[in-house]
Amino acid sequence: MKKRADTTRKSKKRLLWKIPLIVLSMIFIIVGIYVAYVFLTYERIEDNLVLEVEGDADETATAGKEYTIVSYNIGFGAYTADYTFFMDGGKESRARSKDSVIGCVDGSAQTALSFKPDFAIFQEVDTDSTRSFHVNEVEQIIDLFGEAGKYDSVFALNYHSAYLMYPVLEPHGASNAGLLTLSNVDISSGLRRSFPIAKGIKKILDLDRCYSISRIPADNGKELILINVHTSAYGTDASQGNAQMEMLFEDMKKEYDKGNYVICGGDFNHDFTGNSKEYFNPGFTDDYAWCQPFPDSDLPEGFTRCMDYADELIPSARNADIPYSEDSFVVILDGFVISDNIECDHVQIIDTGFKYSDHNPVVMKFRLKP
Repeated sequence: MKKRADTTRKSKKRLLWKIPLIVLSMIFIIVGIYVAYVFLTYERIEDNLVLEVEGDADETATAGKEYTIVSYNIGFGAYTADYTFFMDGGKESRARSKDSVIGCVDGSAQTALSFKPDFAIFQEVDTDSTRSFHVNEVEQIIDLFGEAGKYDSVFALNYHSAYLMYPVLEPHGASNAGLLTLSNVDISSGLRRSFPIAKGIKKILDLDRCYSISRIPADNGKELILINVHTSAYGTDASQGNAQMEMLFEDMKKEYDKGNYVICGGDFNHDFTGNSKEYFNPGFTDDYAWCQPFPDSDLPEGFTRCMDYADELIPSARNADIPYSEDSFVVILDGFVISDNIECDHVQIIDTGFKYSDHNPVVMKFRLKP
């Protein structure tokens, strides 16, 4: 009897050791399946993809006429002024509610419309994402602009991901987001150019960065080339950032050499003025490697950044590690680069208090030189 009891106890001990091993094995299998799912479902959108132009704008761009353009990264409709984002060092991974998303997108679009823009370029506009409660922000913005007048629109997908299971308690989920361009003069065609992006596991956080090119005929036989851009931020190294800018600058130069007008605007994810990091954050010790100075020396001949701001210097972006306050890290990432056959009459970053996004809009008035 004693032998049988000893054998039973040993069997129970072996079973107790096996249970955690079985659990660990199951966890590893599940994690392995998930990692395989993320990488197997990953695919890049082809380069030089023709984009559909929608809308009813029927005017032609006129040389000498003053136009207004607004650039606005709307932060997928999540960033109220007190919102913090996990990839910036904050806590949240999704917008707080569907109503909050709709309200932020509406506020961003109405802010842009308040300047009566002829052109508007938006970045981080979601179409069907977990993080923004599947609100179609592209349709929402197009509808709001449609109430204000006749606009053409072009949309380029630049971020689409499998379901990301991080953070664990509130996963970021699946994302579909992109660049939306609107114009109240006729857009003849749109093209999507794929940026070089991160390799390995980093590419999962840097999916399909791109820029869109909208061609707008002018009354003198030339074209206005309107480029909407959002370069990489998270996980970007110097070589990747340089490669993206080199590609962008090359396309800009090709169009300029044809005699066309070129405006490139959006979120460059570089310190646009080259010194705004120090200007707004004196004595700040954190490096923020993603915020490198804009490579002005690499700009092709005939191009300049529009930095003759009409009023005081205003930051265009905040780091969302903490709710927005006077202690927040702020910088200028957004702006416009123009060819020298365009006259910039006015440019200003608008202080919204980051009420609707982690970015502020930039407004420019310009003329196509005859």
